[in-house]
Amino acid sequence: MKIWGWGLVFLFLFTNTISAQNVNRYLKKPLPQTWLGAQTGDENDGYELFQQTLPTEDQWWKLFGDTMLDSLIAQAVDNNYSVLLAINRMNIAKYDVRIARSSYFPSIDLGAGWTKEQTSGRISSGVPQSREEYYNAGLNMSWEIDVFGRIRNKVKMEKETYMASKEDYLAVMVSLTAQVATAYISLREVQQELDVVKRNCKTQEEVLAMTEAKFNAGLVSKLDVAQAKSVYYSTKSSIPSLETSINQYINSIAVLLGAYPDEIKEVLSIPKPMPEYMEPIGVGIPEDLILRRPDIREAQRQVGAEAANLGLSRSDWLPQIYLKGAAGFSSRKLNKDFINHKSFTYEIAPTLTWTIFAGGQIINATRQAKVQLDEAINEYNETILNAVQEVDNAIVAYKNYIKEVIALREVCYQGEETLNLSVNLYKEGLSPFQNVVDAQKSLLTYQNQLVQAKGSTLAQLITLYQALGGGWNN
Repeated sequence: MKIWGWGLVFLFLFTNTISAQNVNRYLKKPLPQTWLGAQTGDENDGYELFQQTLPTEDQWWKLFGDTMLDSLIAQAVDNNYSVLLAINRMNIAKYDVRIARSSYFPSIDLGAGWTKEQTSGRISSGVPQSREEYYNAGLNMSWEIDVFGRIRNKVKMEKETYMASKEDYLAVMVSLTAQVATAYISLREVQQELDVVKRNCKTQEEVLAMTEAKFNAGLVSKLDVAQAKSVYYSTKSSIPSLETSINQYINSIAVLLGAYPDEIKEVLSIPKPMPEYMEPIGVGIPEDLILRRPDIREAQRQVGAEAANLGLSRSDWLPQIYLKGAAGFSSRKLNKDFINHKSFTYEIAPTLTWTIFAGGQIINATRQAKVQLDEAINEYNETILNAVQEVDNAIVAYKNYIKEVIALREVCYQGEETLNLSVNLYKEGLSPFQNVVDAQKSLLTYQNQLVQAKGSTLAQLITLYQALGGGWNN
């Protein structure tokens, strides 16, 4: 194992914690000081969107100001089956801790019985056949004295596993809030795309009526009417596909909420605009991930559990000391003399057991525990590397989608101008109808692109908050 790995082993064997201040000492690669995607560039690169402070509001979805989204997330938190499974895993781990702690205390059994036996008179010469009958009742105790820390390391391992299960629960909550928010934004995005299509259909229908009137008046050829119909019906044909997508997103949200689609369809089918949100975002610094991301904290706990497991395997090299005892009453007859000082029996038996040879089982168990600890350390470092990558990717993507939205807004404005001008010129007979056709198709494309860019911007913002580990108060 490498030097940095042994340093982390030593740390966990004696403290089992990593503070935010000294965590970089035990990383294979030191964390960067800033986010690459948020470094200062030109004045229009979106850098002003990011601040090196942690978000003051951990329930980030409330910043969207959408009460419907707030309600959906609250319902998902209460009913989602992934959350319920995570809670079950956490409870199982909690009881494992309690089971391990019970080894600190003696085990006491109560026993009572009646025995009747007969011995053979033909086993030894001169020994007659005999019969015995007696009653007994008493307490038996066994208590392991944890001199060498076997029980202590077992409890420590189970406790770290339990803490890891709590972090897993928080990770599920962070993921769930992000999934619900993303599905909700996607639903609103498709609903807006449908609105764009319907508005364009209405405009194109008006243009079609104009071309038919001009054709009936003998002012234009039938080609203009055919082109107008082609554009109109092409746009109209996309409506069923969008309605299918809307239904699919509602179904996806229903699953996340632990509900059937008909329970939420009526409410979610009513179109609403996507949330508008473009304010400075607290992303902190890379080291803050250690404090916020549940998966990183879970990986830390797994290292602690494996370190305790290594200590547990080493304790198998040492003796185990037990204090055993028994006390009770035994008598031939079950009467008032049964509970009598002459019937009282007891036994005290301190015991030491020490495994001298087990065919290599103990030494290989220790070697295996070392490998498992090394694996946990590597997974911990890999988790941090992935987390940094996810945040940087989300920062860059969010920043660039905002640039795209700003540009597409201007494109849509110019597309509307182009369509209005081309229609007016066509009415006056100063421009061919092909210009109108091109303007109609372009405007529909631009408006759809703008809606999709807005949806992608919000989706990347959600991804950013998820990557930062926000989303649930712990």
